Amino acid sequence: MTDKQNKQHRFWKIVLFLIVLMITMIFVSLSIGVISISPKEVLQTLFNAGTDQQKLILFDFRLPEIILCLLIGACLAVSGTILQGITQNELADPGIIGINTGAGLAIVLFIYAFRDILPASHSLAIFIMPFAALFGALIAAVLIYVLAWKKGVLPTRLVLVGIGINAGFSALLTILQLRMDPQDYRQVTVWLTGDIWNANWTFVLALLPWVFILIPIVLHKARTLNVFHLGDDVAAGLGTSVERERRVLLLLAVALAGAGVAAGGAIAFIGLVVPHIARKLIGPLHQYIIPLATLIGAVLLLSANLIGKNLLAPTSIPAGIVVSLVSAPYFIYLLVKVK
Repeated sequence: MTDKQNKQHRFWKIVLFLIVLMITMIFVSLSIGVISISPKEVLQTLFNAGTDQQKLILFDFRLPEIILCLLIGACLAVSGTILQGITQNELADPGIIGINTGAGLAIVLFIYAFRDILPASHSLAIFIMPFAALFGALIAAVLIYVLAWKKGVLPTRLVLVGIGINAGFSALLTILQLRMDPQDYRQVTVWLTGDIWNANWTFVLALLPWVFILIPIVLHKARTLNVFHLGDDVAAGLGTSVERERRVLLLLAVALAGAGVAAGGAIAFIGLVVPHIARKLIGPLHQYIIPLATLIGAVLLLSANLIGKNLLAPTSIPAGIVVSLVSAPYFIYLLVKVK
C-alpha cells in the first residue's frame, strides 16, 4: 500500500470515528437536560411516537440548538484553518486577530440601532444578522489588510495588526455596551461570551446556506492553501497569484467567522485549536485538514455546549466560556512553543 493510500485509509478511519462520536454526542445532548429523556424515548419521539411534551422539548428547543452548535463549530474551525493557512502562523484565529470582534461589533450595533422596530428575535432580523456580521468582519479584515500592507503582506505583520484591531474593536464594544439599557446590556454580554442564544429553526435556516456553500468552496481551494504552506516566494514561483488568492481566502474566512458569530456570539479559540488537532491527526494537506476541521469543530462546540448546560444545572454556562477554559492552556503552550 502506497503512502497516499495509507493516508487516505487513515483519513477515512478518522472521519468515521468523528461521525460516530458526533452522533453519540447528539443523542446525549437530546437526552440530558433539566427534563431528562431516555435514549429509547428520544428515538420514539424522533419517529413521531413520543408525548407532546417530549416533542416540544426535542424539536423546539434541543434539536435546533444542537444543529446550531454543529454549524457554528464548523464555521469557526474552517475559518481558523484558512487564516492559519494564508498567514503561515499557528496562532492565527478569527477570535484573536479581530474578525470575530468586528462581526460582534456590527451585530451589537444592529441590535442597538433597531431594537425598537426590529427585535433580535424577529425572523427578518435573524436573516439580516449574518450579513451585518459579515459587514463588520469585512471591515475588520480590510483594516487589518490595509494596515499590514507594506510592499505586500507579511504573514506575521498580518497577525500582529489583527491583534491590535481586536483590542480597538473590543474597546468600542465596551463603550457601546455602557450606553445600553440594563436588559440589552445583559443580553449582549451573555451573547458575546459565546452563548448559543435564542436557538430556533429560523437561525438554523439562516446559517445553513453559509455552511453548505462556503465550506465546499474552501475545500476546492485546498491545493492553494497547500501551496501557501510552502511560503509566498515558492507559491509565486509555482504560478500562484499570491495576493489575489490571499484576498479570496481571507474573504471566505471572514464570511464563515461572521456567520458563526451572528448565531453563536464571539466564541474564541475554536479556530485556533481545531486546525492544530486536524494537522496532528492527518498531516499538512488541506484536502484532509478541512473536512476533519469541520467535524472536529462541530463536535467540540457541541460538547462544550452540553457541558455548559448541564455541569451546574439549572445554571447555564455559555459554550464559549467552556471552550476558552479548555483551549486557553493549549494557547499558552503554543505561545511558548512557537518561535
